[in-house]
Amino acid sequence: MTQISLEATDISCEHCIKSIEKAVTNLPGVRFLAGDPEGKLVTLEYDPALVDLTAIENAMEEEGYPVKK
Repeated sequence: MTQISLEATDISCEHCIKSIEKAVTNLPGVRFLAGDPEGKLVTLEYDPALVDLTAIENAMEEEGYPVKK
């Protein structure tokens, strides 16, 4: 498992975090660890054998939270 923190500047509240959590945990091999609306960060673990980072970023973007690069 690989742990990563992703920043999305459009995160503003707990509802945003829950939306992201729901979107990314629908992907195989992804586990949501934490969200920080003030820091605009979400922390995840994922299995690179099952899902790649691009798929996670795309899931977040589809929910309206593009990842800052």
